[in-house]
Amino acid sequence: MSKVDKDLMDAFAGESQANRRYLAYAQRAEDEFMHGVAKLFRAVAEAETIHAIKHLRTAGRVKSTKENIQDAIEGEMHEYTKMYPEMLANAKEEGNKSAEMGFKYANEVEKVHAELFRKALADPEKFPVQDYWVCKICGHTHGGGDAPDVCPVCGANKKAFFKV
Repeated sequence: MSKVDKDLMDAFAGESQANRRYLAYAQRAEDEFMHGVAKLFRAVAEAETIHAIKHLRTAGRVKSTKENIQDAIEGEMHEYTKMYPEMLANAKEEGNKSAEMGFKYANEVEKVHAELFRKALADPEKFPVQDYWVCKICGHTHGGGDAPDVCPVCGANKKAFFKV
């Protein structure tokens, strides 16, 4: 990998993390009724997304839709077969119950994501356009129809879901 390719991927990672961090900061600002600051954080988060996507494209990492779906499957599988199990074990070892719960939920949801991508890969051109419901507690993603009455991952009720 050339220096510029490494720089592009480092920049992608940094901009991606800034986006997520600023969205978390925006949520906190909303919780504290600082709506102007929240809006600023969301606007800058969007700009960071533009930067991240440009870096990723320039690095040649955005390919055909089928290749992108396959890459997504591999990423999700890595998360639920290796990354999160190791993190979950570390959290248990250190007695960090909050991290343990977060890693457990994420691990279960990554399995669902991989399966959704597998379905899309089967025939991307005919994959249905549908609404998705995402649990704001654990991230469980449910396709089609209405949100489940109870989240199968964290047990949250239907009100915890938002439509995408």
